[in-house]
Amino acid sequence: MFDRLRDDIACIRERDPAARSAWEVLTCYPGLHALVLHRWAQACWRAGFKWLGRFISNVARTLTGIEIHPGATIGRRVFIDHGMGVVIGETAEVGDDCTIYQGVTLGGTSLTKGAKRHPTLGRGVIVSAGAKVLGGFTVGDGARIGSNAVLLQPVPPGATAVGIPARIVVKDGDVAREAAANKLGFSAYGVTQGDDPVAQALRGLIDNASGHEHQIALLWQAIEKLSAGARELPDGDCVPQDAHTTERFDAGALSRLVK
Repeated sequence: MFDRLRDDIACIRERDPAARSAWEVLTCYPGLHALVLHRWAQACWRAGFKWLGRFISNVARTLTGIEIHPGATIGRRVFIDHGMGVVIGETAEVGDDCTIYQGVTLGGTSLTKGAKRHPTLGRGVIVSAGAKVLGGFTVGDGARIGSNAVLLQPVPPGATAVGIPARIVVKDGDVAREAAANKLGFSAYGVTQGDDPVAQALRGLIDNASGHEHQIALLWQAIEKLSAGARELPDGDCVPQDAHTTERFDAGALSRLVK
């Protein structure tokens, strides 16, 4: 127990430049207090004293503003910075060396009792302020979740997830690999650029508009051929001089705007 407490204090002093001494960390950091009380609550929970575990968890929430269910699994050297508003659900698992900032929710999307409803964070994951990680999936080792992101899908190791809903950000070094993989219909590591439903909808509208532009150009070309170069239609009307007989719609430029 005391070994883990020393590890906790050391990791806080390492990651927080505002921590000036071990005594200050021990007495003034609610994230540390929440973790210590969680270990007591979890011990009661595993021993079958469910009510007592929940009661200790509730006391910890009242004192620190951090709610950790006694059934959650928390690794070593986890740093909950500031911590107000952090919620960690019953089946959540937080790996060693993770950092969690204020306002983070590790929540569930299922009402099935006994099922794995909450996320699993790998080793060294950073969850930024206000992020919501919802579901029983895994966030890979070393991954980062941006502030206020709403994450509903797994994240590969070392990747970054941002946005609402969160999408995976591919590092610059992986862009060429991703482009080559897309040509083959295969996405390396299961990471794609098409995770944002808003961007997908906009691309669909752009493709649809591009198709209409193409069809209109074909129709005017056919009309010109029927007029046999006389610029006169069978009914005597002239072909409008501003008729678009060639395509001018730049779908590529608009698609780049929504990437």
